[in-house]
Amino acid sequence: MTKYEMLFILDCALTDEAKESIIKKMEDLVTSNGGVVEKTDRWGVKKLQYPINYKSEGYYVLMNFEAATTLVQELKRVVGITDGVIRRLITKR
Repeated sequence: MTKYEMLFILDCALTDEAKESIIKKMEDLVTSNGGVVEKTDRWGVKKLQYPINYKSEGYYVLMNFEAATTLVQELKRVVGITDGVIRRLITKR
């Protein structure tokens, strides 16, 4: 298994419960497919470098996990179709 980190930005307009449910959804996706979530850091609201969909701030979350390479494609797909996620970046550590 390979170590990865995923930084994703959530819409600030979401409620706290909605943000937590999206974070839990990503963690559950990793663990249900045989991966291990090492750590999830909630960085909070930060200003975006440039406006995305007319929004200037986003809620940043960094998730460190260990998984098979096939899971990364599935994670990209699920994050891409999840409402409330503005951007995501998955890198190998």
